[in-house]
Amino acid sequence: MESILKYPHLFEPIVLGNTVFRNRVFSSPQGFYDVGPECYPNDACAAFFSRKAEGGVASVCIGDCIVDGKTGTHYPFLMRIDDENSLPGFAHYASEVSRRGAVASVELSHAGIYAGAVAQRGDPVYGPVEMEGQYGHVLEMPESEIERIIGCYAKAAAFAKGAGCGMVTVHGGHGWLLAQFWNKNLNTRKDKWGGADIENRMRFSVEVCKAIRRAVGKNFPIEFRMSGSECYEGGYDIDEGIEFAKRLDGLVDLIHVSAGHHQQMDAMVITHPSMFLEDGCNAHFAREIKQHVKTPVATVGAFTDPAMMEEVIASGGADVVEFARQTLADPDFVLKARTGREDEINKCLRCMSCFASTGAGRHFHCAINPQTGHELEYRAMPPVKEKKKVLIAGGGVGGMQAAITAARRGHQVVLCEKGPRLGGVLLCEEQVPFKKHLKEYLERQAMLCERAGVEVRLNTAVTPKYALEEKPDVIIAATGARPVKPPVEGIDGPTVFAAEEIYVAPEKAGEKVVVLGAGLVGIEIGLFLRGLGREVTLVEIMDHPNLDFASMHTLAVNKELRERNVPIRLSTRATKIRPDGVEIEGPEGAGFLPADTVIYAAGMRPERDSAIALSQCAPEFIMLGDCQTPKNIIAATQPAETAAMLIGTK
Repeated sequence: MESILKYPHLFEPIVLGNTVFRNRVFSSPQGFYDVGPECYPNDACAAFFSRKAEGGVASVCIGDCIVDGKTGTHYPFLMRIDDENSLPGFAHYASEVSRRGAVASVELSHAGIYAGAVAQRGDPVYGPVEMEGQYGHVLEMPESEIERIIGCYAKAAAFAKGAGCGMVTVHGGHGWLLAQFWNKNLNTRKDKWGGADIENRMRFSVEVCKAIRRAVGKNFPIEFRMSGSECYEGGYDIDEGIEFAKRLDGLVDLIHVSAGHHQQMDAMVITHPSMFLEDGCNAHFAREIKQHVKTPVATVGAFTDPAMMEEVIASGGADVVEFARQTLADPDFVLKARTGREDEINKCLRCMSCFASTGAGRHFHCAINPQTGHELEYRAMPPVKEKKKVLIAGGGVGGMQAAITAARRGHQVVLCEKGPRLGGVLLCEEQVPFKKHLKEYLERQAMLCERAGVEVRLNTAVTPKYALEEKPDVIIAATGARPVKPPVEGIDGPTVFAAEEIYVAPEKAGEKVVVLGAGLVGIEIGLFLRGLGREVTLVEIMDHPNLDFASMHTLAVNKELRERNVPIRLSTRATKIRPDGVEIEGPEGAGFLPADTVIYAAGMRPERDSAIALSQCAPEFIMLGDCQTPKNIIAATQPAETAAMLIGTK
């Protein structure tokens, strides 16, 4: 049948069990951690997931629902689906998702040897065999306990169905309990539940699937999430992954093929692909497995482009494409792709800001979608009572976001940028291969300014005189920041550059480069130049790289530093820059690093004076982003969005 759609395979419905899913795009399991001490789904949870459903995905799944809080909890704040008192919360979630046209699912999980919260309570932690684990001593799970846990999975699935969910997702991947039994290097049991025999190692998972089927009935969809390969030495590879999938064939309705291992650091950034990996980087695992099973197969991992997703399905690489972070960056992905607005899709940067925010405060936030994590707030946002003229000084990410939002709210917006293009300081990173989505984001925001009706004035600095002549009702100062030049002898030499200068013109960098500063800017410019074939050494005055060690991006960066062989000289300061290199003082005393180029990445200085000078030029004045305190994209876009939303509401 002829289709009017650009992506007909992607938007073709699929039947799993006896349920019709409206398209082939699923929101893959994602935890929600903003819960009270009871760990029940709440109103914020329902709003967070139903927002995804509003955007058109066919299925939405709450991740990390623990089937047995007694033995299976990794973090103490994970959802308790084994507690009957959580029924109202799960029912509310299921209702909010399903009445928006998507199928609500829950991910059924057990941490096994990684049950850190259980260990913290002093209760026994079980795994395939007795061992010393990450959280202390692990006991071999006796057969009676295995059978009890199988019952927990079945009971949890029936509970989810009773709460109104239309599918359950069994988490058998990423190194959690069921996958622990698959691993022949870990599961060396001598009974029917393990050892060299793959049938024995699969028995736990097979029995879980059979028990769930008995509990929910033959027509209720069951999705099984697995790693096609665990992607680390000591884990299983795709050949075994195929064998595992073959034993799930016919037992479940959808085999969801992910990759990696959640507790192996280098594999974790494959499970959650970093910006250093290609789009759709794990799709080949699903494609391999699909050749060996009759059950529909889903793929997941770094999908942001509807054309790529269409090709995967059209070519037989998978039956369903799933993503999670992309729903944070743009929950309206499906609607935009289906209605011909794919050029407006906010593509996930894979900057890991979402992981950083959940690690810091247990809230999901997104660097490029400031509404993520504030779904309830935006449902109750007050209407604009008075349309105003808004003058914005600075066309970086904060200024552009404020302009787009204010214009969409009906205000007259003038956006002034002192340079020739919108994008601010981040424009310098356009040529960086692992930041291609950042380049696209900046271009898209500039385009959306135009579509929103923003009057953009380039090569225009906003001075107090200029502002007074414009007579705005509101001034938003988003003037940004400039690189700090460290006080080192020779810093003004002809071979010394700020990081942003080299990003713009990498040909200025010679063959041997020393970077002063091992924060994120210094490390990323070092990785960029190493990718161009330069020999790079980083020098950091602290005794550790100046990174957020709770960030998933830090894991990815450290992996790249090792693989690209970029050394860091810690507890070391530059004392003098010479034409032939840098004199240093470190733990071993004075030294010298040969270099024909020196780059400084020693932080940013806010452009406060020019911002503060505008504070008396309009009835309302707002400062945003780096001109207050230089941080990151999310620290600019979230205040910009909120400030613009509130203009004219009081």
